[in-house]
Amino acid sequence: MNPIDELLTRGVTQAIDRSHIERRLREGARLRIKLGIDPTGPLLHLGRAVPLLKLRAFQDLGHLPVIVIGDFTGRIGDASDKDAERRMLGRDEVEANMAGYLGQIGRILDMERVEIAYNSDWLGPMTFEEVAHLANLFSVAEMLDRENFFKRYKEGKRISLREFLYPLMQGYDSVAVRADVELGGNDQLFNLLAGRSIQRAHAQEPQDIMTFGMLEGSDGRKMSTTYGNIIAIADPPDEQFGKVMRLKDELILAYFELTTRAPRQRIEDLRQSLRGGLNPMEAKLLLAEEIVGLYHCPEDARAARERFLQVFRQRELPDEIPEVILPEGPITLQALLAEAGLAPSRSEAGRLIRGGGVRLNGQVVTDVSLGITVGPTPLLLQVGRRRVARIVSRPARR
Repeated sequence: MNPIDELLTRGVTQAIDRSHIERRLREGARLRIKLGIDPTGPLLHLGRAVPLLKLRAFQDLGHLPVIVIGDFTGRIGDASDKDAERRMLGRDEVEANMAGYLGQIGRILDMERVEIAYNSDWLGPMTFEEVAHLANLFSVAEMLDRENFFKRYKEGKRISLREFLYPLMQGYDSVAVRADVELGGNDQLFNLLAGRSIQRAHAQEPQDIMTFGMLEGSDGRKMSTTYGNIIAIADPPDEQFGKVMRLKDELILAYFELTTRAPRQRIEDLRQSLRGGLNPMEAKLLLAEEIVGLYHCPEDARAARERFLQVFRQRELPDEIPEVILPEGPITLQALLAEAGLAPSRSEAGRLIRGGGVRLNGQVVTDVSLGITVGPTPLLLQVGRRRVARIVSRPARR
């Protein structure tokens, strides 16, 4: 596929204005591509990496990535994907979270060809009069048209005025950095469109927009630090590999498309192989190796694969492993141990997990609240050397 066509379509759910972006790309214009990242946690995960990988694609075609670190907006809190009010963060908490961001971003982008900006530089000094002028561009009705705000309003849940101000701040970021294109998740669409309106009000050409679908985490929900279901781009190779192997089979192709730089033809070939009967575990091994190779190196990826397979097939396991059938769906590791009969209670399960005595698919897991999805792909759950079970989902009733 032509690189520009690939850029405009791979993983993209909406492009506004698609024809305008394409024309400027084909004319050879050098564009400023904006991505805002709020430091709500210290680790960037694969969901955050989706637009970063798109930024890299723009960068490879000669365009300039502009990363806006939301050291101001991160304190305020974006309500785009939330069904309840999120708390404000302290300055120290935000600064601690963002301490390692540039190193993590550098695993994807060539940092010598990136512009880094911090939105506290222009939002911090802003006067109340300037905020009022921005607020005058939008109505309360427009704010309540947002799906999550409308739902909360109907349910009688509190919506603070602070949350209404967030799109104004993100939109003004686009003015401050003179963005030509802004990238973001589907849930960010309102904020991205606000940027277009605010740019017009400041006599700038409105930015074009590209949005992407939400990446599903290990427990079936959107990948989020809040949920603890993330695969971090800075995870060690073995941990990263093991987390990918715990994903649901139906996510394999979407992850290849959104979280790797594998050629589309290779992904299509894999799609056909899966339809032809390829074991999903083999496809997932390829995916895990691809992801670890992207954030570490191919040698680390191959070594992580070998170690995973060695543990998965280790001789210490009994020849006959009891199978435990549980309802399909999300569950925490602590609850899973108790439900599978490998721990007498959830409290004892928590103690075993924290003590490092629990393995999931051969990998030691110490996160008590780790989200897991029980499905048709077996999960190998082990406590010490003697207690082991293969967890599968209960067949659906017809």
